[in-house]
Amino acid sequence: MSHLTNLNVTTPSEREIMMTRIFEASRSDLFAAFTQPELLKQWFSTPPRWELAESIIDLREGGSYRHVWRSPEGGMIGMGGTFLEVVVPERIVQTEVFDNPWFEGDATGMVFFVEHEGHTTLIQTVRYISQDVRNAVLASPMVDGVEAAYDRLAALLAR
Repeated sequence: MSHLTNLNVTTPSEREIMMTRIFEASRSDLFAAFTQPELLKQWFSTPPRWELAESIIDLREGGSYRHVWRSPEGGMIGMGGTFLEVVVPERIVQTEVFDNPWFEGDATGMVFFVEHEGHTTLIQTVRYISQDVRNAVLASPMVDGVEAAYDRLAALLAR
């Protein structure tokens, strides 16, 4: 596995998880993959065998988004939030709220796209309400799910 496909996970503060990965793509292509429902549906699916069945995005500060995943057995996971900041193709800051919360409180997600010499570093930070919540999320299969989704994203961007 090359350094380009490694997901680097750190905890920059007691309430945050930071995930970093380098993609062989322009930041505008990576930004589009994060913000266009037809592209999200091709890679943003987790847990295994689930699919992103619904994705609605009003990409503007104050706009909202909603994603719904479905399992082959008919299970459903829904989440959404509000865009707090959108700077195309540089960064997105948004709230994250699950229909059936699997952790306490809401979260704030920040995604930064930094391009350098044909590669784009994706820096995704999620801030939780407490260190205990952050630790519980880290103990869940979330990181494995993000890594699998980013592998699908890299394959999509390579096409």
